[in-house]
Amino acid sequence: MTTVAYPHIEVAAEGVAMIAGTRTKVVEVVLDRLAHHWDADEIQRQHPYLSLAQIYAALAYYHDHQDEVDREIAERLEHVERIAASQLPSVVRAKLQVSGDRP
Repeated sequence: MTTVAYPHIEVAAEGVAMIAGTRTKVVEVVLDRLAHHWDADEIQRQHPYLSLAQIYAALAYYHDHQDEVDREIAERLEHVERIAASQLPSVVRAKLQVSGDRP
């Protein structure tokens, strides 16, 4: 099997794909694409420290490792849901619901 190298992507020891020379994870760029439907130009406007080459490399990495990255996204969402479920009810939310203004 051939190993594909991504010139702007590094995989950390923990198995997390990062954009080389930054602290940005590939999954963060992917989520910008999936959640906001941003194209590469808009992602760069939102993250001006990233080059278009880095953004396209992150998106290419995603398409080649989609199952793995989608699993990471699902795990992150489950983690957020667990944290939210463990929190006490919001006093502000309760007051808004009583007054009829639903958040």
